Amino acid sequence: MRLTYLATYPIKSCYRVETDAAEVEPWGLAGDRRWLVVDGDRKLITQREWPQLGRVRPAPTPRGLVLRAPGRADLDVPFPSGTTEDVKHFTLWIAATPAGDEVDRWLSEVIERPAHLVHLDDPTRRPVEPDFSEPGDRVSFADGFPLLLTNAASLDALNDWLAEDGDEPVPLTRFRPNVVVGGARAWAEDDWIGRRIVIGDVPFRVPKACSRCVLTTIDPETGEKGRQPLRVLGRRRRFPDGLLFGVNLIPDARGKVAIGDEVSVLD
Repeated sequence: MRLTYLATYPIKSCYRVETDAAEVEPWGLAGDRRWLVVDGDRKLITQREWPQLGRVRPAPTPRGLVLRAPGRADLDVPFPSGTTEDVKHFTLWIAATPAGDEVDRWLSEVIERPAHLVHLDDPTRRPVEPDFSEPGDRVSFADGFPLLLTNAASLDALNDWLAEDGDEPVPLTRFRPNVVVGGARAWAEDDWIGRRIVIGDVPFRVPKACSRCVLTTIDPETGEKGRQPLRVLGRRRRFPDGLLFGVNLIPDARGKVAIGDEVSVLD
């Protein structure tokens, strides 16, 4: 098996950044989901309820981010400093640093609703769900775990089911993975849960499968909502834990991963 795809999402629920190599940190790939969009009540906004977030295309820089959007001038966003404020990430309040009024105006105009951008300056603040982790495990602003892995063969199987139903195939980007594995059989990742895998030289735990939500029905290029792939997952991949596609990963060491790296499963 080999690593065939790598991506980070600098701002949670905004556009992806595809890359050939990435540094692995204890809380995820370097730069992944360290920024968050919140509303006036300082509660997170995601594409689940606001697909316009997909218009925002962040590009990491040594100083922070450059924000891009169709029809808008680019905006340089340095890493903010100063007083933190608590923002609500699902059920947990987490201290983060506001990016500033100029950034908030740009963002609000692009997504067409009042919004604020904040940065998680200290990624050790948020623990991973204790039922599936070890003491000291941490995660950024990702949904629940440091990384998400999907299997290219499982996507092929899913798209075969869609074709049988007369529906169009969906790209892997619908599932917003960090890493994609090629060369495994379809649904092999189901057997990795509770085990460890190694990508290149970096070991990871596989604590659980990923339950999928309505975000997978939103085209990441257009923002349009559909019914797939949730409908076919509901018929073919429904389990007590949800509609499953992909597995979560927790790093056991720092290191670097790159496209083409060997992926192995430990007993």
